[in-house]
Amino acid sequence: MSRRHKNTTPRLVWGFTVVELLVVMSIIGILATIVIPSVNKARAKSRDAVRRADLVSLQTALEIYWNVNGAYPSTINSGWYSSEPGNAVTNNSGNYIPGLSPSYIFALPRDPRGGASKIIPPCSSWKAAYLYKSDGTNFKLLSHCAPESFPTAGQAFYDPMRPTHAWMVCSSEPACSSW
Repeated sequence: MSRRHKNTTPRLVWGFTVVELLVVMSIIGILATIVIPSVNKARAKSRDAVRRADLVSLQTALEIYWNVNGAYPSTINSGWYSSEPGNAVTNNSGNYIPGLSPSYIFALPRDPRGGASKIIPPCSSWKAAYLYKSDGTNFKLLSHCAPESFPTAGQAFYDPMRPTHAWMVCSSEPACSSW
């Protein structure tokens, strides 16, 4: 009779223990809580940089329009036009600055985030959008209910009418301080 011999060599077992997995998951969680807020702040700064660039580009295009036509593109009854459809004001079928595109600017930009505003309560019925208003002689252009940081009085883009929820560029008074 033959006897079975037990294998006395140790078996190699590959894998992780529960404790090791918990330690790794904890480290990942800690890193995520540190990194995610930094990434979100960088995204907000990036969107604000796009808004500033858009407002400056639109202002330049409006000044060129003025030099060629002797007036700014007018809005009906000097009302506000919005870059976002379904806003509290008309978006004029996407042409929120009439006659500006494509002759003076390739395309009219829209807010990088667009849609429902995150600024509550002053913007609860408004969308994050660019707004334009003109009587032909003056204009005011806003990044309305969208910016994620706000200038103080005396700084560029400061809107005295909406200091906590908009940025502006404008032609001259009365548009700058009263519209």
